[in-house]
Amino acid sequence: MVGVSKAMAQALIAIRELRRMMDETRRSMDESPILVEQRDGYRVLTLNRPQRLNAFTEPMHVALREALAAVEADAGCRALLLTGAGRGFCAGQDLNDRLSQGGDTAVLGGALEAYYNPLVRKLRALPFPVVAAVNGVAAGAGCNVALACDIVIAARSASFIQSFARIGLVPDSGGTWTLPRLVGPARARALALLAEALPAETAEAWGLIWKVYDDATLMEQAHKLCAHFAAAPTAGLALIKRALDESWGNDLDTQLDLEREFQREASLNPDYAEGVRAFMEKRPPRFAGRR
Repeated sequence: MVGVSKAMAQALIAIRELRRMMDETRRSMDESPILVEQRDGYRVLTLNRPQRLNAFTEPMHVALREALAAVEADAGCRALLLTGAGRGFCAGQDLNDRLSQGGDTAVLGGALEAYYNPLVRKLRALPFPVVAAVNGVAAGAGCNVALACDIVIAARSASFIQSFARIGLVPDSGGTWTLPRLVGPARARALALLAEALPAETAEAWGLIWKVYDDATLMEQAHKLCAHFAAAPTAGLALIKRALDESWGNDLDTQLDLEREFQREASLNPDYAEGVRAFMEKRPPRFAGRR
């Protein structure tokens, strides 16, 4: 009888453990890899695989693409905040994901063509400011996705790593384009070839990112930035983004012509007239934003 009771107790324990595992699996399946939060005039997208330092998988890419499309389609959205859940921003590609299984260069190239390149292009082309709040490690493609945003701020404990060389790969997601333009060719080569972690404070000193904040205040500062942009003349900011991006491929004469055309377009927007009126009347402007 004692033996039977003991066996039953063990069976009950096994059943409870199985139920616990099933519940955890169900919760994991229910959790979206991208969390979307609507704020007044802007949205927050959070990479949500904290158990894997928010490393990219195919479902995460798909969810992020859909979230960005919804953000762009929302005329009331005038800024975007991108951050990560848990203790990391993004560790790059999840090497357990099927996109990189086998080390086949065709597979890796296909992943870039299908997911990473469109993501970087979309972040650069969004018609409003994109703020990255790097709350922890940003490695590999995760680092370069952050650097594709318009303004990058970071927690003091954060770091940036071009980790590709550690496994015999090449920086992607725009890294070989962005790095030399932000920190110069010498530092870009060292970051890419040595694959060493760059602390956030050094990244700020080198001009890789905008500012560093204490960990406890990072998100507060990120929301302040986005709230500022949510009340700003969005159409003019979109033209600023385009002018700066196109300047890399233009000579001075071409850029001067571009500035003329963009200034003409900006001056026809009602936000310009509102800005002038507010200045003359010594009051805060009330910009309409996106149109």
